[in-house]
Amino acid sequence: MFDKKFHHKSICSFVTISSCIVIILISCQKDNTNHLIPDAGEELSAGALTVFDESPNAFGNPIRNLSGLDELNFFVGNSFFNQSWVSAPATTTARDGLGPMFNARSCAGCHFKDGRGRAPLFDGEASQGFLIRLSVPGQDAHGGPKAAPNYGGQLQDRATGNIPPEASIGITYESISGTYADGESYTLRKPIYHITNPAYGALDPNIMMSPRVGNQMIGLGLLEAISTHDLLANEDPLDSNGDGISGRANYVWNTEEQSTNIGRFGWKANQPNLRQQVAGAFNGDLGITSSIFPNQNCTDTQEACNDAPDGGSPEIENEALEHVVLYSSTLAVPARRNWDDSTVLKGKKAFEDANCNGCHIQKFTTGIHPDFAALSNQTIRPYTDLLLHDMGDELSDNRPDFLATGNEWRTPPLWGIGLFDVVNNHTEYLHDGRAKNLTDAILWHGGEAENSVKAFKEMPKNKRLALIEFLNSL
Repeated sequence: MFDKKFHHKSICSFVTISSCIVIILISCQKDNTNHLIPDAGEELSAGALTVFDESPNAFGNPIRNLSGLDELNFFVGNSFFNQSWVSAPATTTARDGLGPMFNARSCAGCHFKDGRGRAPLFDGEASQGFLIRLSVPGQDAHGGPKAAPNYGGQLQDRATGNIPPEASIGITYESISGTYADGESYTLRKPIYHITNPAYGALDPNIMMSPRVGNQMIGLGLLEAISTHDLLANEDPLDSNGDGISGRANYVWNTEEQSTNIGRFGWKANQPNLRQQVAGAFNGDLGITSSIFPNQNCTDTQEACNDAPDGGSPEIENEALEHVVLYSSTLAVPARRNWDDSTVLKGKKAFEDANCNGCHIQKFTTGIHPDFAALSNQTIRPYTDLLLHDMGDELSDNRPDFLATGNEWRTPPLWGIGLFDVVNNHTEYLHDGRAKNLTDAILWHGGEAENSVKAFKEMPKNKRLALIEFLNSL
């Protein structure tokens, strides 16, 4: 067909027989553009359970294929999630028991439209899905954070009746400037937190504070369905492959089983399953007791809190709690947008070139979910490994949480990240909402992500923008 003396790299230039030209041109085209071809099905973030919704309600849909009874209970759980609880005693006995001290009146108060909260924009603004965890050096009986004297493990800035809230949360921002390799400058905002008006005595001088914003609720049951084997397969605590990334699992206390389990949920992967995550949020955020956490979140020195009337024991019945767990487990993930756009595909390549996918693992196949069969055996693309990673000193909260150090955070899933502005009318990211946009979120990364940030800063502007377009497509 052609003279064999020509090397393969020269074939496209020298071949003259038409049938060969077609074959070789296709081969050359593949060599130059295969990274711009989308993977089959990559727009289906949750596999067959993916929903197609780009509206402000994009995070509020049930997964496809829920059974009839589960679908009915999904909407019962939705009502308990969204409606405000009231203080006891009240005629609405199914929804009384709020507080006595709390951070929000409903689950949706921190996860509006099943999305994410944000930090106060200025000192004195009321929090919207923002809180501060507290502890002092040491560990509790189960290896978790040691509660702060007089104030417990979470600062409640609201209270019922005449009971004083624990304190007020203040925030100011400091500007930090930097420059890309091409000379373009950027400015980040660094939050500085302060607690004012403490109502129950002086704060311990060694108190540790960890600011948190409420995270999005989509796809949580699918994350729970990832097998332990697959989760641990991405661990590399000693960085044996030398890529600078050394993810590891957190091991946390399972209250119901009275045992230590792998942590999957929360910013520090400090909850072993969704049931405990939901019950913990009811208790810590709303002051609602359950069979899992039957005690009010009052410390021994908070007499008025301890003497306040309650909404029963427990304040949320097991059946209602199960409905909220079902709801939280089966909220669907929206499909990607523009996944096959050439700029988005270039951005995906930039994401991979910078090794962002070293932590934000694209794809898993779920195992068998013990409660919801529809979540089993699904090919999902959450862009997380659910592991802890050292994110550097700048993002550190200096507060250990079980095995997580102050510098370590769980890799958050990225699915749905491009719809936050549509759903929640803001683009604030990271655990405390300090990043004003996705670019800022990348630039704040440090520690194990330092090489990735360096690569991002050295990219030409069009490549940086393409990477952001890729993230917005998720």
